[in-house]
Amino acid sequence: MAQHDPRVDAYIEKSADFAKPILVHLRELIHTACPDVEETWKWSFPCFMYHGAMLCNMAAFKQHCAFGFWKASIMGDPDQILNLREEKDGMGHLNKLYSLKDLPKDAILKKYIKAAMKLNEDGVKVARPKPTAKDKNELKTPDYLKKELKKNKQAEKVFNDFSYSNRKEYIEWFEEAKTDATREKRLAQAIEWIAEGKSRHWKYQNC
Repeated sequence: MAQHDPRVDAYIEKSADFAKPILVHLRELIHTACPDVEETWKWSFPCFMYHGAMLCNMAAFKQHCAFGFWKASIMGDPDQILNLREEKDGMGHLNKLYSLKDLPKDAILKKYIKAAMKLNEDGVKVARPKPTAKDKNELKTPDYLKKELKKNKQAEKVFNDFSYSNRKEYIEWFEEAKTDATREKRLAQAIEWIAEGKSRHWKYQNC
């Protein structure tokens, strides 16, 4: 019997009407293809684990849904359904999903889920490129962030002591803000977290 996480139940229930059938269908399809899948909650949306590693995830936005495979970059794509471009606009690996019609056929998606399962079973990991000296030199702290950090000495010290990746994650979060208001809101939250020694994704590090 499929094990459902109540957080995922609540997420689907709170989603827009157009999104509910998409999320329900994806969830059922994942459980059908992978009976031993484990539901969990990371990065504020539903994720699915298998063999102790991430398998896939799904999310609902205001006007579309998204679905992604954790190891999409090293999966085969025989049916040409994967979008491997940057996901900064929430497109996911199946592009933006507005209705069930936008999903690949069930048989095709199940085939891809099983391919992702095989990677987890074999212990295959996605190689994450390590930052080079050039990358580190090119990572510049924006003036607006420097200004806010100077107002909080504790946060300034912690940020300066952060690893390259921790600083990069925060800076990218600010730079991706669509409006000044959004960026200011993120800055305020970030300064609080940084002062407490927390990385950008601190909530999910122990998930």
